[in-house]
Amino acid sequence: MSVWRIARLVAAKDLRIEWHSRVLTNQVLPFAGVTMVIFAFALDSDAVLERVAPGLVWLATMFSMLVLVQRTFAVETDDGALDALRVAGVDPRAIFLGKAGGLAVQLLVLEVVLLFAAVVLFRQTVPVDGLVLLVTTLISATCGLAAVGTLYGGLAAGFRGRETLLPLLTLPAVAPVLIGATRAVEAALGTAGAVVSDGWPWVGLLLVFAVAFGVGGSLAFGPLIDE
Repeated sequence: MSVWRIARLVAAKDLRIEWHSRVLTNQVLPFAGVTMVIFAFALDSDAVLERVAPGLVWLATMFSMLVLVQRTFAVETDDGALDALRVAGVDPRAIFLGKAGGLAVQLLVLEVVLLFAAVVLFRQTVPVDGLVLLVTTLISATCGLAAVGTLYGGLAAGFRGRETLLPLLTLPAVAPVLIGATRAVEAALGTAGAVVSDGWPWVGLLLVFAVAFGVGGSLAFGPLIDE
């Protein structure tokens, strides 16, 4: 079978596991919501919250991504499924692309919910002329986060203490996504006087990041999990 067909099967398998386990809806979404509410209490200023709302959305997304990545690789490593795939000769590129695709779908659902929560809790509005920028930002940033999370999740899965190793590896690597996505969403929402045209250069950064980690991750994933 082709790499893309195997990747679709792996992604579908991960999404079916999530559908039956309900980890996203029962654990990750409440965790992300509590994170945003805690930030709101900590800042305790309507003006400040309106200004930093886009950044809070992406901070909550990144923290929640760690839970999703740890979950998806725990399922693979606990019963030796990842090793079985490699022994069966499955192309590691297909495994990487499939797991990144499944993670991207879950992250996209999470981001949409968090963005809606920001609109409700922090009095944000979505101008019509910013919708295209907003959607493009969500997709490009999600692809970058999914690629990084899958790459470092596979690397950390074989080590003891992976629960603490994964954040140490992942959070510094996704800093460009946090910065670029925050600035692009600010432009899409018109936060602090930003205009839509200000956001497109940041989208370019997100796309370059996603392509770089997507290509690099697909090439490096096999040697990493073999080690």
